[in-house]
Amino acid sequence: MPKRKSGFRAPTVQAPPARVAGLPADYAEFLEDLKVRIREARMRAGIAANQELLLLYYGIGFDLHSRLEMGTWGTGIVNRLAEDLHRAFPEMEGFSPRNLRRMRAFYRAYPLDEQSRVIWPRAVAKLELVKWPRAVAKLTWGHNVILLEKCKDPVERDWYAQAALEHGWSRDILVIQLESELHKRQGKALTNFKRTLPPPQSDLAQQVVKDPYTFDFLTSAGDAHEREIERGLVEHMQRFLLELGVGFAFVGRQVHMEVGGEDFYIDLLFYHLRLRCYVVIELKAGAFKPEHAGKMNFYLSAVDDHLRHKDDQPSVGIILCKSKNRLIAEYALRDTHKPIGVSAYKLTKALPEKLKGTLPTIKDLEAALGK
Repeated sequence: MPKRKSGFRAPTVQAPPARVAGLPADYAEFLEDLKVRIREARMRAGIAANQELLLLYYGIGFDLHSRLEMGTWGTGIVNRLAEDLHRAFPEMEGFSPRNLRRMRAFYRAYPLDEQSRVIWPRAVAKLELVKWPRAVAKLTWGHNVILLEKCKDPVERDWYAQAALEHGWSRDILVIQLESELHKRQGKALTNFKRTLPPPQSDLAQQVVKDPYTFDFLTSAGDAHEREIERGLVEHMQRFLLELGVGFAFVGRQVHMEVGGEDFYIDLLFYHLRLRCYVVIELKAGAFKPEHAGKMNFYLSAVDDHLRHKDDQPSVGIILCKSKNRLIAEYALRDTHKPIGVSAYKLTKALPEKLKGTLPTIKDLEAALGK
């Protein structure tokens, strides 16, 4: 099989530390082991501190809810409580009226059963009484607040909590994924992966692809051409990679392939670090057509022959179209032997020219806010 071309660079492996003259022979190894232990201990300490903070907030939420539910306290007492806590702990943040109400909402999202409510005030091992999903206990308070305020369905909230923990999403990224309704799109693309890939690889590959893809960082005034969309995706590569998902590494745009003395160009080429394979992406400005599958099949054969390493898995193709007829796509992929997925994409509609002048600009808004 031909060697991999220079467009892909394998990850480098850090060399072991060099031995320093005058030190014991096992010193370098001991130092590296100690660094690992210290990092792990710091991580455990951080997780423990986070859980203690969540338990504190949960307990405050329980107390507030119990008193408000019984009617012994009015809702206005929360403002007074916030003032008194701020005076008592001026160096601490988190006791604003709004955050105290969030603590109550946190408790209500994961309430104690009747027996645990009786035990709670005098319980020592309070964490054992709480029915939190595993991911919730390991996420920060800020992450949990976003989940509580933007995701009312408990099943969906648990899905996003697990995904945020697994992929290490920041709070900003979590908001983006919630607003784009990732849970409805993840793994929903029409593919032939189950027939063309072995079971472990096919399941993982199916979860990698979405339908539809949301390119809300791109605008379209009407009929956007494929090259315009392609150029926009490359210019916004960070957002594009975020939408593609974890594991995608960009290899190139308009990647040249010579087959039979003729030149061909792949729109976008990626390497997926978890799938261990190349991913070919072809952009189509219009609806999906059966011939798109044939062209993708050709590209995948070329990539497997010219770029794929002997340790790589078979290359995967994703055809991104403005729209698709599901039955037509199913027929087109039915007898195709290469792993291919077909997904739609969405662009943000550009404002009509006649409206642009009627809306305030960023400068106007900043001036109005006194910035």
